[in-house]
Amino acid sequence: MMRSRLAARSARLVLAAVAVTALAATTTACGPEELADSGSSAAPSAAASEGGDKSDGGDESDKSSGDKASTGGSDSSGSNDKSDSADSGKGGYGQSCGTNDLDFTVTSESQAGGYYRVTAKAKSGITCYLDVNTPTVSFGSDLDGVASPVGQGGEEPIKLTGSAVAYTGINPKTTNTEGGTEFEHVIIGTTEEDPNPAELKLPDTATVDKPIVTNWSTNAAETVPVLV
Repeated sequence: MMRSRLAARSARLVLAAVAVTALAATTTACGPEELADSGSSAAPSAAASEGGDKSDGGDESDKSSGDKASTGGSDSSGSNDKSDSADSGKGGYGQSCGTNDLDFTVTSESQAGGYYRVTAKAKSGITCYLDVNTPTVSFGSDLDGVASPVGQGGEEPIKLTGSAVAYTGINPKTTNTEGGTEFEHVIIGTTEEDPNPAELKLPDTATVDKPIVTNWSTNAAETVPVLV
């Protein structure tokens, strides 16, 4: 059962990374020809508009009334956009924390044989909640690199805003055997379905074998990962 859940977590992380790469490639593919086409189509529209103004006789009062009506329409549209943003929970306040809402730092700690402490902080202007108290963590895309949750620490939810931070602890190697796979980065997501997992540079090279991860906590002492 645990293997199935971990497989699903790893698969989601890999699919999210592929989706981000594809989006970046599509954006880069927009070249000068597309910009030129956009410019050329805009020019005739502007000319047609100018011709229409002349044929109407250039009545200044009509033009003024038209401009005011147009401006009023734009203001109404802008108000609707802001309302939609607030209703969808993307206005920067009261939303669930996505990985791209947060800044992360990773430090190497010596307790419990050594582990990595990840500190999460909301980006400037963002107020959000860590509704899921266990992050999704993986070293690479293989199932063997997916960290198992150990259930330590954890308040739910945790509010992040301003200087408030949350911690999680990652132990990359819990076995007593020699060897393991080395990694220089770790992938972290706030939920299993997070479309934008972050790839974080580790302060040193990690030897990975059956990694574990704690829950989020506002108390760093609760996030020293221990395999029970």
